[in-house]
Amino acid sequence: MILESSNQSKKIKITFFSVLPPFRGGISSFSLMVIQHLKSSVELVPYTFSKLYPKILFPGKSQTDNKLKGSFPRIVSTFNPFSYIGARKKLKKSEPDVFIVNYWMTIFAPMYAFFARGFKDDVLKIALIHNLVPHEKRFFDDYFNRIFLRRYDSFIVLSEQVKNELLTQKPNASCLLLSHPQYTHFGSPCNKEESRSFLGIPQKSKVLLFFGLIREYKGLDLLIQAMNFLDESYYLMIAGEIYGDEGTYEKLISKCKNRNIILKNAYIPDEDVKYYFSAADLCALPYKKGTQSGVQAVADSFSVPVLVSKNGGLHENLDDGKNGFVLNDLHVEKLAQKIQNIFSGGKIDIVRDRLNSIKTQKQNEWEKFTEDLLEFIKTEKEKINI
Repeated sequence: MILESSNQSKKIKITFFSVLPPFRGGISSFSLMVIQHLKSSVELVPYTFSKLYPKILFPGKSQTDNKLKGSFPRIVSTFNPFSYIGARKKLKKSEPDVFIVNYWMTIFAPMYAFFARGFKDDVLKIALIHNLVPHEKRFFDDYFNRIFLRRYDSFIVLSEQVKNELLTQKPNASCLLLSHPQYTHFGSPCNKEESRSFLGIPQKSKVLLFFGLIREYKGLDLLIQAMNFLDESYYLMIAGEIYGDEGTYEKLISKCKNRNIILKNAYIPDEDVKYYFSAADLCALPYKKGTQSGVQAVADSFSVPVLVSKNGGLHENLDDGKNGFVLNDLHVEKLAQKIQNIFSGGKIDIVRDRLNSIKTQKQNEWEKFTEDLLEFIKTEKEKINI
């Protein structure tokens, strides 16, 4: 689909603001994929941050990875309000028909509201919301969300939970729910034996993978404790940078009866991601809360079954025992029992085979995502032009 502006001789123009490479992380990868699939149908002008998080909100080693592909104008520092003025001038100067922002933390709300106010009413302002209610709440969150939502015309969400949160805070919101497509830029799966050798994991182990940024709400502490109830045929590979108290996890690991736990406390470069998922039998996401997960989309792209908790929205597209596994009761012993059950009676092999069989059906997920997004933009743009 090619979207035309009110001037029928040219494509519709979209100014797109989000975190983008060289910033690393799931939302940066997601935003890059959106750009790559939109650019053939619209005139696209992307922008990103000059500085993203203040150090107090980002305890990691680095926010960027200069090996990541992509070069985009870096125009604003989140924690420098004076930079908002120059950034808004650049955004406004791009003269878009549609302005799209990606929203996942309330600290962006004042800046995004300020940006939106710089456009005339005939510019459609869309927010693509990854998270609305923060996983780790702060006193200003509700107020910041209100000022942000007030300034945008239409909304795109990636889970039913976020849709419900949006409609609770803005009941008349025009909203489109889209499923998070699988990632395709990490490459093809590797040989399992090769991958396990690369990571130092015994070949015949039952390998659990916990992948991605490590924050308290993701439940890694529960997964480590669950290893106490699993025999030594199970290995837990933890791969991701700890955002929080490293000592908490190191202490749990040191006390665990099952010593088969490997902690790789570091950002995993894109080129190495395939080894972790190729080595894994099961990707464990025992989140205490959460709306949707980029890690789940990565696992899907490698046909690795996931185990998710029923907290939040991660379970929305899963049918337990068919295309993944869902834990109803997030407690340590229940988690261990669920893992044991998954590895019994060939259940995990059945799910993996099913994921492999439907993988070809999902190859056009991004095209479908883009088509639905463009159709929504067209409909919403017509509303404000009436």
